[in-house]
Amino acid sequence: MREKLLDLSKFFFPQSLALMGVSQKSGGLGGRSFLEKYLIAGYKGKIYLIHPQVQEIMGIRTYPKLSSLPQAPDLTMIALPANQIPLALKECAQIGARYIHILSAGFSETGSHEGMMLEKQLKEIAEEHDLLIIGPNCMGPYCPSSHLTAWGAIPGKSGPLGIISQSGGITQRLTEYACSLGVGTSKAVSIGNATCLDVTDFLSYLGEDEATAIIALYLEGTNDGRRLLTLARHISSRKPIVILKGGESHRGAQTVSSHTGQMAGNYEIWKAFFRQTNSIAVTNINEWMDVILALCLLPPARGDGVFIVGGGGGNSIIHTDICVRTGLTVPRPKSATMEKLKQLVPATGSIAGNPLDYWEAYLRADRLCLLLDIAYEDSTIHLVIVDRLIPRQAYHSPEVEDYVQEVAHYIKSHPKRKPTVFTIDYDGGDRELLEKGATLRHRFCTAEIPAYPSFERAASALSHFARYHLTLTERGKPLY
Repeated sequence: MREKLLDLSKFFFPQSLALMGVSQKSGGLGGRSFLEKYLIAGYKGKIYLIHPQVQEIMGIRTYPKLSSLPQAPDLTMIALPANQIPLALKECAQIGARYIHILSAGFSETGSHEGMMLEKQLKEIAEEHDLLIIGPNCMGPYCPSSHLTAWGAIPGKSGPLGIISQSGGITQRLTEYACSLGVGTSKAVSIGNATCLDVTDFLSYLGEDEATAIIALYLEGTNDGRRLLTLARHISSRKPIVILKGGESHRGAQTVSSHTGQMAGNYEIWKAFFRQTNSIAVTNINEWMDVILALCLLPPARGDGVFIVGGGGGNSIIHTDICVRTGLTVPRPKSATMEKLKQLVPATGSIAGNPLDYWEAYLRADRLCLLLDIAYEDSTIHLVIVDRLIPRQAYHSPEVEDYVQEVAHYIKSHPKRKPTVFTIDYDGGDRELLEKGATLRHRFCTAEIPAYPSFERAASALSHFARYHLTLTERGKPLY
C-alpha cells in the first residue's frame, strides 16, 4: 500500500522561520522562549519576528505584520492568544505561508463551547486555504540535523529515531532520554490537538523517511483509526513502531479529553490493533526507551532463547524466572557448549550452564569475551544478557580496569554476533552505587551496547524485541 504523501519536509528543514507572539521579556513558555532556544541550538536559517510595537527583540529586527516580510517564511510559529489565531492564519494564507505550528492552547482541550468553536474555525480556514498546521496546543517540530530544536534535548543528537506524540512533555522527555543514552533523533513532532495534521499524516511521512529507522508513537486517540491500522501494518514490516498508548484505564481515558480533546477509545480494540500491525505496545516511558534502545543498537533476533551470564545461585534462579515470565526461554546449551563451559568455568564457586554463575567474568574482559564467543556458536542461544555488577566492598570484589570499550568492540566486530545486553543493578538508594551505575550504563550505551538498570527491564525489552522479529519471520517478512 502506498498513498500520496504530503510533503512535510519544510516543518523539519525550514530555510526561514517566522515567530508570531514574541514578547520583549523572558519568562514562561511562548514565542520568546522558542526564539531563545532556537538561537542556543544554532538554527542557521533566517528568523523573522512579528511584533507591531517594537523595532527589535534580542537584537533581531521585527516586522509589524506578516505581510511586511520580504518573503513568505517556510515555517510560521504562532504563540498568540487563541482568539487571535484565526486572523493570523488568514494572514499566513495571504502571503503563501503554508507550514504553520500553533503553540497556543485554549481550544477543544478546554471543553468549552468557545474553545471548540475556535478550533472548528481554525480547521475551516486551513481547509479553505490549503494550510498545513501542527497543533494547536503543542510543541511542534524538532529536528537536530537542521538545529530546529527549541525543546527537548538541545541541540540534540541526530540518529534513527522518529517520534510522533500527542504530548509535548512526553516528546520532550523522550528526546532527552534517548540523547542521554547516545540514541539520536531524526525528527520528532508534538501534534497536540491534531486538528489538521493527525498522527497518520506524520506516520506516513516518517514511514518513507530514509533518515528514520524506528518510530515511537505516543497516542491518546486518532481521528482515522482505519488509516492508522493500514499504515502501521504496512510500515511495521520495514520499521519497528513502538507505541505508548495513553488512556488505557477508564480514569486515564477521562483525562485524555481534557488534554488534547481526543477520545481514547476502547483498549480491547487497541490490543487487537497491536496484534494485527505487529506494533510494540509499552506502558510507561522507561519501557518505551528500553525497547527503543534494543531496536536501535542490536542486530535482529532470530529466536527467544536467552543465555544469562551472572553470578550467584539465587540470582540465577530469579533471573531465569524473570525471563520465562516475560516470554523468553532459557535453553539448556548444546553438549558441545557445555563441554567448553566446563573447561572454562571452575568447578568450585561457579556453575557451568545456563544461567552461568561465573564471577571471573566480572573481573576479566578476556574471560567474558570467551564466554560470548561460546554462546554465539550455539544455535539454541539467540540472545545474551550479561549481569555486570559494579565492584564494591559488599561483594569482596577488587577494583578492576574498566573494560567497556574493549568488550563493546569485541561484540560489535564479532562475525557471529547475537543481540547482547548488559544489566547494571544500581537501584536501592545507595548514592555511590547510583552514580557509578548511571555512569557505567551511559558508557555502554554510548559505545552502542544496550545497558539496563535492572535485569527485569533488560528481559522485558528483549522480550518485546524478539517477539517483533519472530512475528516478522512468521509473516514471511525478511529481517531488516
